[in-house]
Amino acid sequence: MTDPADFSQSPPQPSVSGSLDEFSLIRRYFHHRQGGSVVLGPGDDGALLTPPADQQLVMTQDTSLVDRHFPADMAPADVGYRCLAVNISDLAAMGATPLWFLLSLTLPEVEADWLAGFSRGLFELADQAGISLVGGDITRGPLSVSIQATGAVPPGLALRRDGARAGDQICVGGVTGAGLLGLEQWQAGQRHGPAVGHFRRPRPQWELGMALRGQASACIDISDGVLADLNHILQASGELGACLDEAALPDDPSVLAGCSVDKQRALQLQGGDDYLLLFTLPPSKPVPQGSYCLGRIEAQPGMRLRQRDGAVRTLTVTGWQHF
Repeated sequence: MTDPADFSQSPPQPSVSGSLDEFSLIRRYFHHRQGGSVVLGPGDDGALLTPPADQQLVMTQDTSLVDRHFPADMAPADVGYRCLAVNISDLAAMGATPLWFLLSLTLPEVEADWLAGFSRGLFELADQAGISLVGGDITRGPLSVSIQATGAVPPGLALRRDGARAGDQICVGGVTGAGLLGLEQWQAGQRHGPAVGHFRRPRPQWELGMALRGQASACIDISDGVLADLNHILQASGELGACLDEAALPDDPSVLAGCSVDKQRALQLQGGDDYLLLFTLPPSKPVPQGSYCLGRIEAQPGMRLRQRDGAVRTLTVTGWQHF
């Protein structure tokens, strides 16, 4: 990683193992195989990269804080996987092919075992997505993980939030609600099950994002909940509205088992941390396999829900709030 360990200019500290300093830890745990577009990766003052020919670059960044974005007792491999996943999900929402990422770690102390687990989970997902670590930084302080990711998309084919039109289908790339339910179960002491597994390791939908190039009129990833993130599309697309169909919300007993119908609906519409794609399609476009149509974009502002009995009620936009 570039400029790998300044620790605010403090002298190098011994690792927990007693045999490796932080520079050696970085060489051991953060040097990983890279794609052919990486001319020079971690270890110099900067990375040298060859952008794909005739492609536009997509860049995104997220910071994850302990006990804010991941629990302090989460396994380090899951922390590494999860922190990279939220960045790749942003690339997926733009229809981008993942290419490279930078990693900045703030650590209260250098622990070889923690770094080994963290890097193992990080590179497990990186290898699946074909994205390469090309540099970063490490310093001392409260635990936080900041990742800047870059992808590529053909000119004019990037998915954006501002293209939805009245009449478009509102679609989602799977069953929502598992992220928040998994968090609630974790906080209750549960460490296993489908929802907890989704919370620990959400799988970003980069393949779906690339397949939606030239198909979807708008797209966003679900980090704050369906209603909150759909509202971002509505606002960006010109103060449009939406009507969702309660009967169209997909059921998945294996994930939402044990929840009442009302609880399931609240999780599906308001729960964050799903990292599935929420997208709009023109009426003539087929819904991709594994995705679901939840309703339609409307010209009338606001969000509404058509209940199973046919009655329509107004929805309040709620979801995860960062501040």
